[in-house]
Amino acid sequence: MLNKIPVPPLKEVLRIDGMSKIFAQSSHKVQALKNVHCTIYEGEMVAIMGTSGSGKSTLLNMISAIDEPTEGKLFLFGEEARNIYKEPYASKFRKEQIGFVFQDFHLLKDLNVEDNIAIPLILNDVSSKEIAVRLEKVLKQLGIYEWRKHRPHELSGGQKQRVAIARAIIHQPPILLADEPTGALDVNTTDEILQLFVELQHRTGQTILLVTHDPYVASFSDRVLFFHDGAITDSYQNKKAASDLDEILARFKSISRGEV
Repeated sequence: MLNKIPVPPLKEVLRIDGMSKIFAQSSHKVQALKNVHCTIYEGEMVAIMGTSGSGKSTLLNMISAIDEPTEGKLFLFGEEARNIYKEPYASKFRKEQIGFVFQDFHLLKDLNVEDNIAIPLILNDVSSKEIAVRLEKVLKQLGIYEWRKHRPHELSGGQKQRVAIARAIIHQPPILLADEPTGALDVNTTDEILQLFVELQHRTGQTILLVTHDPYVASFSDRVLFFHDGAITDSYQNKKAASDLDEILARFKSISRGEV
């Protein structure tokens, strides 16, 4: 009888435990998140899908300590992330633990590619020698070395997003948050950026949390969490097969119609 090779347990990177968020308006209250529980594991790419107003962006704001939940806790590598919703802890948490990729790139127009990418390292007081080493590595890794002296207005949409991704990962954060990262790109460039995320995940073990409303984008992930009315109402484990897109689309349509 053959001995089975033990499978190492998945390493927890991020855990959200009972998170809720209520926004108090002048005449009423809006519950943007409702008792959300989820765990993200090391090296996973997880897509968060939902219609506009379903709570996706609110969840990202809680994870990145931009906003504070009304209830619930956030755990990083199994330990409760205490005080992260208060300054200076919030800024320190984001600088060290989180990388951001946005739909509209958020590049500084007066800085060239190198300087835009180096911003997180400068904020973390990394030496100029170390910055130069990391810059060369990430510029080559993302295929933008020849554009290093260019400014954002001289770049295509895909090149701008590559610069934004380089900036998000250069300080080696354990969690990469991507908010509609292909929303401003054409179809061919979308494929290029999605393949880049997959390559980044497989080559470096980067953990990626990707917000999207596009089933095609979600099909590149390992797992899809479906949001509706502030709560996770369904999930799907991609099989890396042609059937994934149809299954994600069917579930998304059902949730969008309120059939949950």
